[in-house]
Amino acid sequence: MAGEEERLESIRLGRCFIVSAFLVLAYLFFLGSLLGWGLEVLFRKFFSASNPEHRWINPGFCIGPYVPLYGFGLCILYLLAAMGDMTGMEDTAAGRALLFLGMAVSMTVIEYIAGIMLLKIAKVRLWDYSMLWGNVNGLICPLFSAFWAILGAVYYFLIHAYILDALRWLANNLAFSFVIGFFFGVFSIDVAYSVHLVSRLKRFAEENGVIVKYENLKAHIHAARERAKLRQRFFFPLHTIRPLQEHLRGARGALEKNKEKRQI
Repeated sequence: MAGEEERLESIRLGRCFIVSAFLVLAYLFFLGSLLGWGLEVLFRKFFSASNPEHRWINPGFCIGPYVPLYGFGLCILYLLAAMGDMTGMEDTAAGRALLFLGMAVSMTVIEYIAGIMLLKIAKVRLWDYSMLWGNVNGLICPLFSAFWAILGAVYYFLIHAYILDALRWLANNLAFSFVIGFFFGVFSIDVAYSVHLVSRLKRFAEENGVIVKYENLKAHIHAARERAKLRQRFFFPLHTIRPLQEHLRGARGALEKNKEKRQI
């Protein structure tokens, strides 16, 4: 009888741990997606060479204020930093360097997987590092891997402690999980809409043998709305009066040659 009670208690604790871990990662994904979106907006506004007019640009393929890549990234950074704390890697300079290298490699792998899936499956390119040295398929490059390492160091020294405080706050305010649930509800609807939109771009890309460069298409529609003296849309940049296919055909007139594929 005692053995059965211990087994049931062990199962209960295991379930509690799984639920707790899921809630923590969901919370981190929520924070990372929002913070990453803000970071991307500022980078594209003030530092991106592909935005010489310094326009405000909604990054990513989602409509809302979030970039899922950063959500996954924050989860990875948190897990690696926690592992570093447990193993004592942060006690030496070499250990910290190895930790930041692991963060950079992890973020680079996430970036490549996300980019190659969109490129090979959806025929859409969200970013392009083709002009940068050492790039792989224009999706990753040493320069941005170095940026990821710097971002990992910034996270570890300046943000990680606040993340731990935020998780402790979440443990004492579980009602906030309703907000996280609401976020994922809206996020799921947004992703479904965005996937439908990307499927239309994929159909055009396959019919015309091109790769659709998402940011170029946004810029083309922005210019068209500017010529028509229409109000620009920040959160719905691809929503226009004219059919999307017309904009795609118009953008196709400015095809750029790539080593392997044509891209609009």
